[in-house]
Amino acid sequence: MAAAAFAATAPHGREEGGSLSTPAPEAVGAQERASKDGSGSGGRESPSDRDSRERTVSAPVRIADGATVRLLRPGDRVDVIATEGSSDTDARVVARRARVTDVPTAEGPAVQGAGKSGGLVVLRVPSRTATKLAGASATAQLAVTLC
Repeated sequence: MAAAAFAATAPHGREEGGSLSTPAPEAVGAQERASKDGSGSGGRESPSDRDSRERTVSAPVRIADGATVRLLRPGDRVDVIATEGSSDTDARVVARRARVTDVPTAEGPAVQGAGKSGGLVVLRVPSRTATKLAGASATAQLAVTLC
């Protein structure tokens, strides 16, 4: 397979001796698969590959427990959990391994007058996840766990 990958990346045309080079059949197959699925690996694209290419956005999220938010620092990774009821079965993970980009302080103008308890945190997440976070925050209390 390594030889096929090497052959697939080698330039086509003339070799050192001046003769024309042609790629090995397995190299052509690898190139075709890579160009069809866009992965470049010749295999199927995994969900994590798709997520890593998805556009990310900054999403302000209000976490129910303000003391937990005060433990967070930019660069931390968190899972965000929504709880809609009083039982443990009503909890669901809304975002996995979201990166904390900011933890606004209580003195900041964006936080004053918010009128809600808890704490505000800004997370960098894929745009689809930001939509889920916004929807969950409208109907549930949000919590975080450090990853």
